[in-house]
Amino acid sequence: MAERRTEVLVIGAGPAGLAAAAAAAACGRRVLLVDDNADPGGQIWRGEGRAHLAVPARFEVRCGVRVVDACGASAVLAESAGGVERLTFDRLVLATGARERFLPFPGWTLPNVVGAGGLQAMVKGGVPIAGKRVVIAGSGPLLLAVAAYLRSRGARSLLIAEQTGRLRLARFVLGLAGAPQRLRQTLELRRALAGVPLLTDAWPLSAHGAGRLEEIRLRTRRGERGERCDLLACGFGLVPNTELAALLGCRVEAGCVAVDEHQATSVAGVYAAGEMTGIGGLDLSRIEGEIAGYAAGGDERKARAGLGPRRRARRFARALERAFALREELRELPDARTLLCRCEDVSVGRAARYPSWRAAKLHTRCGMGACQGRICGAAAAFLFGWRCEHARPPASPARIATLAAQHEV
Repeated sequence: MAERRTEVLVIGAGPAGLAAAAAAAACGRRVLLVDDNADPGGQIWRGEGRAHLAVPARFEVRCGVRVVDACGASAVLAESAGGVERLTFDRLVLATGARERFLPFPGWTLPNVVGAGGLQAMVKGGVPIAGKRVVIAGSGPLLLAVAAYLRSRGARSLLIAEQTGRLRLARFVLGLAGAPQRLRQTLELRRALAGVPLLTDAWPLSAHGAGRLEEIRLRTRRGERGERCDLLACGFGLVPNTELAALLGCRVEAGCVAVDEHQATSVAGVYAAGEMTGIGGLDLSRIEGEIAGYAAGGDERKARAGLGPRRRARRFARALERAFALREELRELPDARTLLCRCEDVSVGRAARYPSWRAAKLHTRCGMGACQGRICGAAAAFLFGWRCEHARPPASPARIATLAAQHEV
């Protein structure tokens, strides 16, 4: 097995990872940035990441590299199209981002019921959307951004259903008066979506169709209504990707990787930045990435310079969390027959018989399919209040040859 050594290894080439790599390189460190996508940028800058690289980039970027396991305290196992290799480092910055939270409801497994961010990513990847009737539902600012993007690509955005209440949303928007740039971005999105209804206190109840989505039923303030559509883009916020951090032994609290003021985790020499430490948006991710990068690079003075901006960005993140907190009624969305775990065909009613995530996995194989509980685990945590964190290799799907390579003599 090949071995590659670097001083600072950054895993994840989204905004936080790019910022961390640039900061560590500015400290004179040899930096390697890896990501399992075809291009840098993460979910936010998908397809546009190279425009945000430091110019000229003073660090190496390798895409199509998936980190699947830890190899002791200072190395990780990675695979790519070129084979398997051990990446060793002096310092490690984790910037593995977040994924969408899906909540099950009757019909949610129908073809053309997809994640909001997932649909945006597919369209950026070339999936045609022009002329398609799209309903966007769930919670959070991502809904507006996705709707605006899809509309710019020719989609017929029929409506946006936001589960948060009208008064809570109004208070959040009014609070943006102290953040002119964010207020301007919000107003620009609304202008881009002129004519598209934004329903508050609204969420999907069920999806219907013969073999594929044809209609969505929504709960609104005025009662239940139906909407004919070709696609439902649905997402109820984001869930931090903590699996690799947990596998490395980093402490995870309340679903997020715990860090100190310099973004250091509980494991010496390992830092974490971005959405995996708490959902906060682009600005917070970039600031945390810079702090982590400077700290990993050995420049504590520059790392401390980011503490003030991070405090301000975290205040906004807390306001975001309060404004879009999921309402209790969403726990009643699925009936007993609704699938919770799509990989292993486990229904909500079947999983609910057990007192914990571990018990449900042992008796039903819930969470043991291809996604390794990334979808159903987050849903079960919300629906049942279970603790669904786990740390078992591989951190991502891997080839058997990759796992076997660790044990070669």
